[in-house]
Amino acid sequence: MKKSFTVHDLPLSERPRERLLKLGTEALSSQEILALILGRGTKGESVIHIAEELIHKFGNLKNIAQASIEELTQITGIGPAKAAQIKAAFELSRRLEDPVDERPKITVKSPEDVVKSVKSQLKGKKKEHFLLLSLDTRNHLIETHKISIGSLDSSIVHPREVFKEAISDSAASVIFAHNHPSGDPTPSEDDIKLTKRLVEVGEILGIEVLDHIIICDSDHLSMKAKNLF
Repeated sequence: MKKSFTVHDLPLSERPRERLLKLGTEALSSQEILALILGRGTKGESVIHIAEELIHKFGNLKNIAQASIEELTQITGIGPAKAAQIKAAFELSRRLEDPVDERPKITVKSPEDVVKSVKSQLKGKKKEHFLLLSLDTRNHLIETHKISIGSLDSSIVHPREVFKEAISDSAASVIFAHNHPSGDPTPSEDDIKLTKRLVEVGEILGIEVLDHIIICDSDHLSMKAKNLF
């Protein structure tokens, strides 16, 4: 059986970690950086080969960054843990370009402000992503949380998970946002039922639900403005 090529087969001076320490990150190829993020390979698959397969399958770093956990785990040698490492690394890069401390003030009078704040997280997604925006007493954004990925129903978006984050943030109020990959922002019956349920839970907890905004790549809809809850 042919032995899989590993990092340890390289001369010490040519290994990604040693090259980074000696020459800096700029000297490394994208494949080498991915190999460092992944850390190590698996039985029968070297980390160098896994990184190479990532670039070969997705074509470039942008496509890798936009890939879902499910798509990443289709690569032999990448399980949920390694896929999570990749997603985390690209998320850090995104936050560097869009620092969380510079997020705009969110006001209930302008759903467009909400759209502007979260659209980059929802644009082009093939599944529905449900987000929670926690606000303070002056309607300033405290934090944005991704609660679930998938069709919106009570088994995926549970009030316990939603308001756990809001309570942790000491939020005075919240806004919900999710995307419709179809491009049609019209809320479904499940969207309306879920929103009403969350409003009821919020009232019990003393956390006001200000709006639920459905976002598409080229359109959006405020459920509050449509008097849907």
